[in-house]
Amino acid sequence: MAEVQNKPKRQRSCIACGGKAAKGELYRVVKTAAGVIEFDASGKAAGRGAYVCSEACLEKAVASKRLGRALRASLTEEDYERVALDVKKAIRGATG
Repeated sequence: MAEVQNKPKRQRSCIACGGKAAKGELYRVVKTAAGVIEFDASGKAAGRGAYVCSEACLEKAVASKRLGRALRASLTEEDYERVALDVKKAIRGATG
């Protein structure tokens, strides 16, 4: 009988620091088919996604405009503020 080999889980990279982690350990921001930029709490929303690992990395990605580049979109200040608020809520909720 052939042995079943477990494939290693794919690692995702933080767009700000480049750190690698499993998908569930990172926070995903997605650009939907309609062009709306939003935080993806489930990690499964359809669209182009970008991952950050912490609140500091989110701020770094926003300041350096890496978030917009990763999503291939031009984000407004309102988009940045809305996404930052949602990601910060999720981070604080996960840590207590």
